Amino acid sequence: MNRAVAARRPSLIQRAIGEHSVVRRMDGLMLVAVAGLCLIGTLLVWSSTRTWAPGATGLVKKHLLNEVIGVTLCAVVAMVDHRAMRAYAPLVFLVSLVGLALVITPLGATINGSHSWILLGGGFAVQPSEFAKVGLLLIIAMLLAQPAEGSDRPRALDITLALVAAGITMGLVMLQPDLGTALVLAVITAAGLVIGGVRKRWIVGLVLVAAAGVFCVFWFNLLEPYQVARFTAFVDPKVDPRGVGYNSTQSLIAIGSGQLLGKGLFGGGQTTGRFVPEQHTDFIFTVAGEEFGFIGSVTVVLLLGVVLLRGLKIARHCDDRFGTLVAGMIVCWFAFQTFINVGMTIGIMPITGLPLPFVSYGGTATFANLMAVGLLLAIRVRRQSFN
Repeated sequence: MNRAVAARRPSLIQRAIGEHSVVRRMDGLMLVAVAGLCLIGTLLVWSSTRTWAPGATGLVKKHLLNEVIGVTLCAVVAMVDHRAMRAYAPLVFLVSLVGLALVITPLGATINGSHSWILLGGGFAVQPSEFAKVGLLLIIAMLLAQPAEGSDRPRALDITLALVAAGITMGLVMLQPDLGTALVLAVITAAGLVIGGVRKRWIVGLVLVAAAGVFCVFWFNLLEPYQVARFTAFVDPKVDPRGVGYNSTQSLIAIGSGQLLGKGLFGGGQTTGRFVPEQHTDFIFTVAGEEFGFIGSVTVVLLLGVVLLRGLKIARHCDDRFGTLVAGMIVCWFAFQTFINVGMTIGIMPITGLPLPFVSYGGTATFANLMAVGLLLAIRVRRQSFN
């Protein structure tokens, strides 16, 4: 009898790929796009670091380890009911604030002019501002998901609390200073308010406050010298091609030299000669342009577009406000960061130091990006399970 029951019981593999399994309910197209971006990113990191980083393979082994950890985090998050995450949102947010606060203590470390890191030893470091993106979007979604009684809009108190949470987070990030990440946090906040359905007077008021803030920053000269130099280079890269305009100039040369089909993997002269600074992180798109050409660059953009479109579909068809807010804010986060990163390499945006999602080398950024994908998958899995 027991043998007969055991024979009828589906195996672990059968349960994993069965009609009602979690795996079958995930967004396969999004997973393929993310996997493709991670694979391309690994090749580009290998090409851009193999001639100078320690070891014959450069930093690619460490990058692969980061991706394995990130995929594991993605899988863990995807298995959790996203509605249960609503209860843990305050805890995640508080932990992210603690991480940001530790950065401005003696535990913090400065890398590339930004005091944004906590060194862990063994060559590993953590950038808490990346996890802050996840913490902030979760707390905003939690606060704005519950509409006021008799209305489909969030309460004024909840909107105020969301703005306070965003203000504290961005304030700690600006103390580092990290203008690029602060802009991403601002976009996440704005997306949450718009998707949450706040009244127009809130939006208008915040736009006026933001405009006044930008005016004060320039009027009182609050930007760091390197930030002023980046805006100067954006306005006129030729003003100092060997100084403030060097990055922009070399980036355009690298991308333009790839032409249609590129020079082939490991064949880029700009990449091999390290003419473009930070080519494995912020300027990794130049490696794609030089070695894979226009076709390769467009492929990267299209894969990122697939991730964004699938994320929008998940947000649109979600059954609850919390899931819609989370998915919508993640899509805006990825879209803004992609636009800024690609834009600064082709000269249409100032240099802000934001990595290209899923492609650039990085530990904490890779973890945060893949955790965000896990959130998207968790929302889709729960909806498909309910249906």
